[in-house]
Amino acid sequence: MAVQLLSLPPALLAFILATPLANAQYPPPASYQNILNSTVDPSITVAYKQPTNGTCTTAFTTQKQYTGYIGIPPYTLAPIQQNYSINTFFWFIEARQTPETAPLTIWLNGGPGSSSMFGLFNEVGPCEVVQMADGSYGTQMRTFGWDRASNILFIDQPNHVGFSYDSATNASFNLYTNDIFEPATAPVSDLPSFMYRNGTFGTANANSQTTYATTANTTEIAARATWHFLQTWLSTFTQYNPATRPNVTTPNSDDEPAGVNLFTESYGGKYGPVFATYFEDQNQAIANGTAAPGTLAIKLQSVGIVNGLVDDLVQDYYYPRFASNNTYDVSLIDQTTEINAINNFTNQCVPAIQRCRAADSDMFGDNADANKLCESAQFTCNNLTVLAVAAGYNIYDIRQKLPSPDPSAAYQQYLNQASVLEAIGARVNYTESSPYVQQGFISTGDTIRGGMIEDLAALLKLGVRVALIYGDADYACNWYGGQAVAYAIANALPSYPWPTAVASSGAGVPVTYASGFASAGWAEIVVNDSYVGGAVKQYGNLSFSRVYDAGHFVPYYQPETAFQIFARIIMGSDLATAADVDLATYTSNGTANSTHTNRVPSPPAYTCWVRNWDDSCSDDDTTAMKAGKGVVEYGVYYQDSKDVALPSASVNAGKPGSPITTTSSGSSTGKAHASTTPLTGVYTATGTPSPTGAAARPLPALEIRVAPMVGIVLGVMAGALVMVVLSHTERSAR
Repeated sequence: MAVQLLSLPPALLAFILATPLANAQYPPPASYQNILNSTVDPSITVAYKQPTNGTCTTAFTTQKQYTGYIGIPPYTLAPIQQNYSINTFFWFIEARQTPETAPLTIWLNGGPGSSSMFGLFNEVGPCEVVQMADGSYGTQMRTFGWDRASNILFIDQPNHVGFSYDSATNASFNLYTNDIFEPATAPVSDLPSFMYRNGTFGTANANSQTTYATTANTTEIAARATWHFLQTWLSTFTQYNPATRPNVTTPNSDDEPAGVNLFTESYGGKYGPVFATYFEDQNQAIANGTAAPGTLAIKLQSVGIVNGLVDDLVQDYYYPRFASNNTYDVSLIDQTTEINAINNFTNQCVPAIQRCRAADSDMFGDNADANKLCESAQFTCNNLTVLAVAAGYNIYDIRQKLPSPDPSAAYQQYLNQASVLEAIGARVNYTESSPYVQQGFISTGDTIRGGMIEDLAALLKLGVRVALIYGDADYACNWYGGQAVAYAIANALPSYPWPTAVASSGAGVPVTYASGFASAGWAEIVVNDSYVGGAVKQYGNLSFSRVYDAGHFVPYYQPETAFQIFARIIMGSDLATAADVDLATYTSNGTANSTHTNRVPSPPAYTCWVRNWDDSCSDDDTTAMKAGKGVVEYGVYYQDSKDVALPSASVNAGKPGSPITTTSSGSSTGKAHASTTPLTGVYTATGTPSPTGAAARPLPALEIRVAPMVGIVLGVMAGALVMVVLSHTERSAR
């Protein structure tokens, strides 16, 4: 259905808002198949259901899915001052094969304030959203979804992210500013009605005295909320908890078939190490008898970070270096700007970070003086991260200038359909990112606070695999900085030997992580029999993977490469070839440096998504849109109705209640999948092919349109770029 953009009188707009059409924006009443009290903490509730068939198409019809909420009452996080309810949304999908013994992977997007539904539908989940010939949206199976090797749990956290909320409240959502206003009102006069929607959201809104008062404002607080969530989730779904499955005779015993893997992205460079450390601290409390009776251990096997911001003190130096000299030969700045930026890092940014870190030790954000110092440090370091933005490039993919077609916002349209909201039991409308969560983390300077390098090093000492995965076209969290993080982790263990490792000389001298990782070579990551997808440096349980031709969201750009790396990590194998190795003595072999160079493809066509207008639409589009010109068709804006183009009739996809035919788990290919690529298994290499682009996501056809003046620069001037870098823009965090 096309929406004509007309300027309507306020009285008429108010009338329209009162009609059933406007009410259709609100989620239908939610219903669940099970509503239970937690066996660990009876004050916590869990409500869940199996989504209607077709909602998220999987490779095999036998794969079970569960969606729902875990409700955490006020003051559960004491002594943290949590005087609000936490209702955390989750979506779980079984592995394609043997889910009863498959590992469990937890996926968290970053932001802060980003929904993990982005990761589910655009990156690693079992399904992706496509448009059909009638313009509507449905889902198809994703060949290299991570359910191929693991049970997988997506969590919207902290409060107010995605489908999570404190108290469901009817309000208005301004898509232009990404603000929520309570109570609901008629659209503002300077916006077309389609950019001002009434719906149901949490209580955080632009009219609040403190917009982030009902959510976490530091990573440490978010870790505690997620741990409480997992206590109930794992005790409810015991069949998927590796530590307490029925076929395990003793919790955490040697016959445990698999463990828990925590994978995070972007701001997940903070979430991953802090969450994992808190989980391990609680495991220790269980072991020494100081935990509450019935508390469950969360035994981690691996922590994976995809293009993460881990430590500004380590990574910020590499913004000007990458902007000036990268493997794509894309120069974002000149040499003078590079030198000045490095001087700013050394003389201004570093001292500001050090003052912040010396001021606060508990990281709970309740030290006002420390908050001021850390927030100030964010602003001081902003000029290092603005370089790509000022040059007009997509900070998530320097191969593209804005507006950018990637990633698609189709899933946002899909998740706000009434049939989908009802199918998954959503109690609020979907928003991709929360500016209020972001504001909360900015207010405490959370991004500047340290300790993550030390946390990751400590995890290695506990035997947890630590894997860093970086796409080499990303500027926001570029691979130069990621590589420096890997070295910093190794250097934090200068005297810690891997238990049975000895020097290559055979003299019996223990090899430490510091020396072992430094001497490890760069091995080519063999993805299939015709493609090398990247290079990896691996020593023991520590690995750093550079993924070729991938932006910030690695699984979106290089799905097959990302999957093979993921699967090899959780298997504990050689990441280059998937060979079965003993990590206690393993060191990757290869060149001393990763010297692969890349080519920049032709600029792709872009789609102007209304829900993602700020970096998918040109300035011309935005101006025309606000003036009430053009049409909106299924969430996409066109200046001219003649430009509307829908897919061919051959596109087939599932919808709630209308699934498409796939197969049982006994078969390796699905009928709805045109490719002959098997739907199960991990590739094990027997040789090394030449690097090609065969495994990359195909680019859309070329279409030249006017690039916008980058709208987020104003946000940068206001001092928010540290978060902008990790958020798709100020309003769209990942």
